[in-house]
Amino acid sequence: MGSRSLAGVIGVLAALVLMTQAWPQAYPDRPVRMVIAFPAGGTIDTLGRILAQKLIEAWGHNVVIENRPGGGGNIGIEAVVRAPADGYTLLVVGSTAAINATLFEKLNYNFIRDLAPVASIVRLPHVMQVNPSLPVTTVPEFIAYAKANPGKISMGSGGNGSPAHVTGELFKMMTGVNLVHVPYRGGGPALTDLLGGQIQVTFVDMAASIEFIRAGKLRALAVTTATRSEALPDIPTVGDFVPGFEASQWVGLSAPTNAPSEIVGKLNAEINAGLADPKLKARFADLGGTVLPGSSADFGKLIADDTEKWARVIKFSGAKPE
Repeated sequence: MGSRSLAGVIGVLAALVLMTQAWPQAYPDRPVRMVIAFPAGGTIDTLGRILAQKLIEAWGHNVVIENRPGGGGNIGIEAVVRAPADGYTLLVVGSTAAINATLFEKLNYNFIRDLAPVASIVRLPHVMQVNPSLPVTTVPEFIAYAKANPGKISMGSGGNGSPAHVTGELFKMMTGVNLVHVPYRGGGPALTDLLGGQIQVTFVDMAASIEFIRAGKLRALAVTTATRSEALPDIPTVGDFVPGFEASQWVGLSAPTNAPSEIVGKLNAEINAGLADPKLKARFADLGGTVLPGSSADFGKLIADDTEKWARVIKFSGAKPE
């Protein structure tokens, strides 16, 4: 090969390297689609929109929210699994994805295989809460009362396999109490019947119930996270009385599994920078949430660990999708 030809080849290779290096920095150069697999107005939708606004401020490009509810989140997840893996379609995902892996006998995707973890965003505690007419004020009193009245306490949730349901089943599994599960179509109707006394206990997420607790309309016995919540600092954890108990709802961002690693890394860095903003922390805290910064690998481990954990609970409970 002549020197002129060799120089030409080297020049082309150098240009390709520069293009490769410049490409992630240029991301995004057009609007990004952010799929939320739940209806507008819910907790995950609200959190996703807060994040989207933060990314718009950082990028100067629009983020288009697309709500794709249905199938316990499976419809929205499938839409992203099938999308081009170019970093321009993202999924706001909740812990229901880890639950669904076992809850549904057959899915058209494998969440861990087909989606790449980008970043965790926020952790939301559930609250073990009772109607004030129930003659208990602590978790030990509740356990004693439930064991003295087996099958007489109704536990409401947002539906079979919902985070509130499996959290309650974990409580049953670890304490040996016999509670009757009453599934509703969403946490809101469950809270309505808890307020009315038709059911006696729920493990609904804090964002949905915190105002009722603060108003004294519901009695919080404990939060389900490993540590107390800043939003309800006087309320103990279930784990204070049931060693090893931990359950929470998390929200994060995923992308199709073959999305460029450079873009995934850039998204992770951008999100972690946003989570360090005191204003964003305060907005999440208003919903009872705690920011959950970390690497993409950290988020992947959280997904894998929760998938394994909820598989054990679902097999114990025999839960089936509605």
